This record gives sequence, C-alpha cells and structure tokens, in this order.
Amino acid sequence: MMLTALGLMSGTSLDGVDVALIETDGKQVKAFGPSGYRPYGPAERNLLRQALSEAVHLQQRDARPGSLGDAERAVTQAHAEAVAAFLAQNRMKAEDVDIVGFHGQTVLHRPERRLTVQIGDAPALARAIHIPVMHDFRAADVEAGGQGAPLVPVYHRALAHSLEREGPTVVVNIGGVSNITYIDRNDALIACDTGPGNALLDDFMYRTMNQAFDAKGKFAALGKVDETWIARALELPFFASPPPKSLDRNDFAALRLGDVLPADGAATLTAFTAAAIARIIPLLPRRPRSWIVCGGGARNLTMLRMLRERVGSATVEAAETLGWASDAIEAQAFGFLAVRGMKGLPLSYPATTGVPMPMTGGVIARP
Repeated sequence: MMLTALGLMSGTSLDGVDVALIETDGKQVKAFGPSGYRPYGPAERNLLRQALSEAVHLQQRDARPGSLGDAERAVTQAHAEAVAAFLAQNRMKAEDVDIVGFHGQTVLHRPERRLTVQIGDAPALARAIHIPVMHDFRAADVEAGGQGAPLVPVYHRALAHSLEREGPTVVVNIGGVSNITYIDRNDALIACDTGPGNALLDDFMYRTMNQAFDAKGKFAALGKVDETWIARALELPFFASPPPKSLDRNDFAALRLGDVLPADGAATLTAFTAAAIARIIPLLPRRPRSWIVCGGGARNLTMLRMLRERVGSATVEAAETLGWASDAIEAQAFGFLAVRGMKGLPLSYPATTGVPMPMTGGVIARP
C-alpha cells in the first residue's frame, strides 16, 4: 500500500530544515511531491553550535543539560513551523499526510559507546502538526552494535535502480559529513561515512570570513591547495578503515591549517573533502563507474571539480542533472524510512552500518 510521507531533515551543516513529500510503499517511490526549506536564523545556529560543544560530555541519550534543552525546543519549533509553512504553501491539510519522518538534530554520535543523540521533541511536534511522527531512527541500530549511520542507503538504492545504468554506482551525500552508498549488481549495498563534508569548510568560512559557507565554491577557486597538509590528514586511521564506519560532525575539528590565507584555507579544506571521498575507492569491491553527488556539496562547483580530478575516468555528476531534487534527497529519505519503519522493513544492514543483522527502527509519536 502506498502512503504519503513527509520527510524532515536538519543536517550536520546546521543550515535549516528541509521538508519533502513522497508517495511510497517503503520499497519503491511512486511519486515525488513538492519540497520546502526553513532556514535557521543566526541565533538558532549559534544555539545549535553551543549545544554541539556541550553535547561532547553527554553520557545518557535523553539528558538535556545546559543549552541542550533550549536547543531541543528551538529545533522542535523550527520543524513545526517548517511543516506548517509547507502545508500552507501547497494547500494541503494535516490529514493529507499519513506519516512524518523526523530525524531531529544530531548533537553527538558515538557508536563505539553505543550512544547517539538527536535532539527534537517528537511528541510535541506530533501535537503541533496533528500528524503521526516517526522518529528515533538510529537508536535500535546503535544499541545492537551498529554504527547507526548512514541510514540513507536504502533510499539511494531505490533512486539508483530507477536509472537502469551499469554499475557500480556511488551516491555521495556531502552535508556536514560526507557519506557514500555503493550500489552494484546482485543488489550489493555498501555504505559508510567517508570524512568531512562541508563542516570544516563552513566552520572555517564562519571563523575567518563571517560567512555561513563558500557559495558555489567561488572562494576556494581563488586559493592554492596544500597537498602536503591533505596527505598528512589522510594518514589518520579512519581513512584506512574499511566500511562500514561513521563519524561525528566534530571528529576532525582538531585539525588545524595553521597561518594560511583565507582563500588557501578554503581551497585546502574543499580538496580535503574530495580527497577523503576518493580515498574510499580502494576499499570498495570494484572501482565505481559513476558518482552522483547530492547534498549541499553538490552546489559547490569547486568541490565537484576537485572530486572529478581524484576519481580517474569515472563520471561525476550532480544529482540535479538526473532530475533528482538534490537538496531534498535526505528529507525524502526520512519520509521513505518512516514508511519502512511503519512496515517493519530494514533500515540498515551489516554492510551499511555494521549491525549484526538487518534492522528496522523508528518510534511513532501520535498527536
């Protein structure tokens, strides 16, 4: 049975809330609906940055000390406003939507401690929008010993199968962290985080230029890449580890560029993201023939160019060129995952998160 699902995503890049509607049975996507976006304001973004720094000390996933309680209320309110605006703009009513997939905002991801924390009050959101809300997607996987990330691969597989192209195909999502889904014959599905996405670059732009991000990669295009620094950074043990593996947004925050010109710093961090993605190639069963890039990084033309330079003869294309709504893919995915969770279908697999067996997940909060 096809259901109408509204997916919500607030990613590690801390830019805002993405909203996307899909019609799906949890296996195939029958139709893509409209999408929307509710940006975080400067005060909200600063509150989330503060929450991220304080979350490092969390020992329990339901604890909300310090600014975390305020941040959770802000995240919940922002998502409620995003849904209300989306329904109004598209002349829809709450009863037109069967389920909402609510990821929340990740503030700490430490699967080695069996701990992953996403803030956002799902029962309060369900009451505010008058629609059932599926949430807490990662906890069951982490509790079972999995990485709890990435969760989007099952959706990437559904999209890639519609292309009917010869594999292997890799879908790359470049948000705050970068992750890949490797899709090949015999339904092979491998996934992992590959390294920093936009997080290091965004933080650098904010710190040095007071800008939220490097629009289209224009700033990085003016700089010189420090390949020696990148080579040294790639010696970190994470990059040699085979999939599955996952990251916290701040796992590479301790890396310092030193005294560099802002444009050179932006160029180096952009190239680092591309190099970290390409570093996964020797760890895959076969060399990918095509790379499809989605997420905020797909709009960074310098990052796309740098990735092309590092993956050899394979094609690199932005998801938009295939008719995919790049900015909406993660939100669509959590609508898709909400339906899978409702039906008890797996959200994660041994080769995507390292969980011992295919795992479903999610908890429903009702209005």
